[in-house]
Amino acid sequence: MNENRIEVTFRGNLKVEANYKGFKVMTDQPVYSGGEGSAPSPFDLFLISIATCAGYYFLAFCKERKISTEGARVIMSMEKDPEKKMIGRLLIDLFLPAGFPEKYKEAVKRVVDNCTVKLHIFNPPEFVIRVND
Repeated sequence: MNENRIEVTFRGNLKVEANYKGFKVMTDQPVYSGGEGSAPSPFDLFLISIATCAGYYFLAFCKERKISTEGARVIMSMEKDPEKKMIGRLLIDLFLPAGFPEKYKEAVKRVVDNCTVKLHIFNPPEFVIRVND
């Protein structure tokens, strides 16, 4: 298995399946776009990857300091930029568990701000499209 490769196959109508590191991830388009709405769209997965990355960094911060995560959660909201007709801002809200130490509030914010997905957005890789027979 090549960990530097994702293989994508087509599963009918607008369903697309990605195989990576032994995981199968299905995407579909919403019904209003001609899909069946049976799975998240690729753009949904992009947003989900940002939110879950933030969640992982929050969780790791708490685990490292033996802080309970009971009742903790992350909610990410999107605001559209009407001129660009794209998402213009992502708001990531950390809901701290009861008893979260005050002294760690700024630190957890800084840690979550270093999410790997976000860092790749700000330092994007080069995209090269190659056509093969």
